[in-house]
Amino acid sequence: MAFLSVCTIFANDMSRMITILGPTASGKTKLAATLAADICGEVISADSRQVYRRMDIGTGKDLADYVVEGQTVPVHLVDICEPGTRYNLFEYQRDFHRVYEDLVARGVTPVLCGGTGLYIEAVLSGYQLSPVPQNAELRARLEGKSLDELAAILADLKEKNHSCLHNRTDVDSAQRAIRAIEIEEYNLHTPVADRYVPPVDSLVVGVAIDREERRRRITRRLRQRLDEGMADEVRSLLDSGIAASDLIYYGLEYRYVTEYVVGQLSYEEMFRQLEIAIHQFAKRQMTWFRGMERRGFRIHWIDALLPLEEKLAQIKTLISDGL
Repeated sequence: MAFLSVCTIFANDMSRMITILGPTASGKTKLAATLAADICGEVISADSRQVYRRMDIGTGKDLADYVVEGQTVPVHLVDICEPGTRYNLFEYQRDFHRVYEDLVARGVTPVLCGGTGLYIEAVLSGYQLSPVPQNAELRARLEGKSLDELAAILADLKEKNHSCLHNRTDVDSAQRAIRAIEIEEYNLHTPVADRYVPPVDSLVVGVAIDREERRRRITRRLRQRLDEGMADEVRSLLDSGIAASDLIYYGLEYRYVTEYVVGQLSYEEMFRQLEIAIHQFAKRQMTWFRGMERRGFRIHWIDALLPLEEKLAQIKTLISDGL
């Protein structure tokens, strides 16, 4: 396959972005990287956890996917934060526009790729956001509440704010739920200063994968990542001084593998609970993407099981048709 032979596909519109989205294990990263190589583009990650350095296996960075025909495709917004910090949507939107504007200025086609629907929708829609400080008094009131109780509080605040900033995809632990409540509470009582963030025009392509195939891939990939040393990665992070609670905050792999490493779960319990959690996470991702369609986004779905060349051909047809 000679993906790098021609880079003329966007000669008439180098500023328009292509977005590749899909649930975990759908193969979207390889597709985005190969497309970027074919059109001399660069990838902008839309993953809320791949921003953290040294959290490679658990976040599924799959850096080998960015090597196409021996050439490494540039990828942005990966490895930009230290583990233990709390990167947020406001920071992502700011960092995205910094990268996006640089690529457009250089005549490079941006290829946005990821599974964090909130991040993707925030930049495509141009969410108007402001930095939200921590509220110690509010956090003290919320301490000790269950995730279900926190979810109910968040749902009430969202209804009052007419907000779609958070759902269970990004609020899967008590700490994340409290932060989401903090943001909604701040926005409810604090006028947000005018700050125009333009929406970004993009062709949006979704990688559709059958539920049973998705489940099979998730289980296979989980075993592979554990075999590759995901538990050792967590041990290394803990040994570097990062608190177990900080890793658990990141959810999914880092929650359950950390609980296994510190002795709270057996290996079998960790694997079973984590497998279920990832399946549920993938389902929530698809719920978000379907919600985007209801909110007016046109997502062109491509079958994940098609050969890579055929998926690329379908995307090029969409581009040629001006969709």
